[in-house]
Amino acid sequence: MTAVLRVLYLIFNEGYTATAGADLTRVDLTGEAIRLARMLHATAPDDAEATGLLALMLLTESRRAARTDAGELIPLDQQDTTRWNREMIDEGTTLIDSVWNRGPAGTYQLQAAIAAVHAAAEPDRTDWSQIAVLYLWLERLTPTPPVQLARVVAVAHAYGPARGLALLDDLNRHHHLDRNPLTRQREHAVRAHLLQRTGDNSAAAGLFRRAAGLTDNQVEQRYLRRKADRLDDLPNRSSQL
Repeated sequence: MTAVLRVLYLIFNEGYTATAGADLTRVDLTGEAIRLARMLHATAPDDAEATGLLALMLLTESRRAARTDAGELIPLDQQDTTRWNREMIDEGTTLIDSVWNRGPAGTYQLQAAIAAVHAAAEPDRTDWSQIAVLYLWLERLTPTPPVQLARVVAVAHAYGPARGLALLDDLNRHHHLDRNPLTRQREHAVRAHLLQRTGDNSAAAGLFRRAAGLTDNQVEQRYLRRKADRLDDLPNRSSQL
């Protein structure tokens, strides 16, 4: 069962943000992953992780329509939530609620719980402190670079960019982040966003461009390069303090 869940998870993730190509997503892959996850859940309705995975897919896919506009990437905090699929959100939330108290939560249940917190509020009212705690819990189960970087983002939103940068530096100092291109791309993008929030616009612009050079997804490339271009004309606020 564990291997099957992992394969479905990877298929969905590739569909939700394609590693290469002109489109951000591949609906054929996300749709097929959800279909197979439904079948798996139907055959094993008491498996909490199978339920959690289906909930995670539905809650994540519910935001797909709002993630792009005219082919351009729209980050979560700028998305039009009226374009989120409420039927998927309701179904996913019901599923994760049904298994949340059955025992120790697994990785898919925790990710579904995080997605449910996002879906429960407007982006500017998201309970980031709760998400940071859930990511810490998840990191203890699966200390992978995507989870670690996601916790950095959550901590920065909850407690400020300086805390996020300190955590990111700590991960690098203790070699917790591997050096494959995807991890480096995500790390550069995360650090760039945090530096932008501190006012270090020139350093952020450079890192956005480095991140753009490490992805083959054209939508991501355009988004990251636009971020860099917009920062080029802005002064470094931190240098003026």
